[in-house]
Amino acid sequence: MEEEPLKREEVIISQAEIDRQLAICDALRERMAALPGRHLAFVDTYGCQQNEADSEQLRGMLVRAGYGLTEEEDEADVIVINTCAVREHAEMRVLGNVGALTHTKRKKPNQLICLCGCAMQEPHMAEKIKKSFRHVDMVFGPHALYRFPELLQEALVQKRRIFETPDVAGYIAEGLPVARKGKLKAWVSIMYGCNNFCTYCVVPYVRGRERSRDPERILREVRELAESGCKDITLLGQNVNSYGKDLGLNMDFSDLLEQVNAIPGDFQIHFISSHPKDASQKLFETMARCEKVAPQLHLPFQSGSSRVLKAMNRRYDREMYLDEIRRLRALIPDIVLTSDVIVGFPGETQEEFEETVSLIEEVRFDALFTFIYSPREGTVAAKLPDPMSKEQKSRNFQRLLDVQNRISAEKHAAYVGKTLRVLVDGRDAQREGGLTARTEGGRLVHLDGDEALIGTWQQVNILRASTWVLFGELL
Repeated sequence: MEEEPLKREEVIISQAEIDRQLAICDALRERMAALPGRHLAFVDTYGCQQNEADSEQLRGMLVRAGYGLTEEEDEADVIVINTCAVREHAEMRVLGNVGALTHTKRKKPNQLICLCGCAMQEPHMAEKIKKSFRHVDMVFGPHALYRFPELLQEALVQKRRIFETPDVAGYIAEGLPVARKGKLKAWVSIMYGCNNFCTYCVVPYVRGRERSRDPERILREVRELAESGCKDITLLGQNVNSYGKDLGLNMDFSDLLEQVNAIPGDFQIHFISSHPKDASQKLFETMARCEKVAPQLHLPFQSGSSRVLKAMNRRYDREMYLDEIRRLRALIPDIVLTSDVIVGFPGETQEEFEETVSLIEEVRFDALFTFIYSPREGTVAAKLPDPMSKEQKSRNFQRLLDVQNRISAEKHAAYVGKTLRVLVDGRDAQREGGLTARTEGGRLVHLDGDEALIGTWQQVNILRASTWVLFGELL
């Protein structure tokens, strides 16, 4: 199943509506200023980088509405929890933490507790919150995010519970305020939603259909980030390779990437996520040609079995994926490759799991994000027969981890003795005087140095390595 692009005129939220929401923020700010004390908000995020980007907008709206930001639930007047629906474990964690908030609400009866994000767009989750978590004041899905100021005002003034989860295909809302946690790195959403309908995935149902932002808006945002000194910019989409199909501008993701690369500034470009069915030779050549594009690609393969991939509705097979990797490495030999893989998809046999292991051995990824299949209500895969036992899935999962950890350790060991350009990005919480940095391919490096180096590019000699971390010294 793959849906046609949406009609643009039905997708774009008007500037008049955005101005109305911002005016509500300003009215709330006046309301806060008239009340005694400082008013604080806490935003907690689960899930993917798109959720992180959404939370930056939520913080931006809260700051404009007169709230300070805190990392402590106990002192917050407003708590916003941005949820994830991709796996059952994420939903259970959210429910456990929301249940614990009864204690903070007991201490601060006027505290406003808001749940938003993908899990709240699922009807069964919204209903569970309504019936079983009476201390939650507001629930809204991703499609209502731009209306957060209006919903916040209603909750504060009318003192009623609010549930806003419209079943729509999704919108694009430009011009909302953003409060980023730091100036060094930034997420930039280039599109929203997904048309792929992988049989295990709930994203198209909760995030809506694919809709691309106007390229000039994206380029303006990146330009402003570069001018402010941002050093690491990640372009976001559920499938960035589909960017532009709905714009009618004869422009694809490779074209956008080239234009972002041409923006002046000392920054590097990452992007996630890419779908193998749309990862073109043009994209690989653009990556190789553009000096600011990091030599790193996250290309989820999910399974090494062509039969399982077909059952997943991924629309590529094992050989197509391996051919893409060969062509990419021919252009960028030192490319850092990461991927996602699902163990125990319904109907997967032991032989098909072995095909996944053999693909991992052949490709030799630098790192993997690994998951045991989690059924999602409303998806096709949730209805498929699943004869393999949980115990066998767990054994397979551990074996896969062992294989990938060995490969990751071997890949890291090859860095020892090399000199690498790294971006120093923070303090090492485990060591006094220690710093953390990232290679251009995204590998984590621990080193010693003055914290004044944070935010700068440095040359580092790699002294030793572990499975997940490189250790170096400044040159």
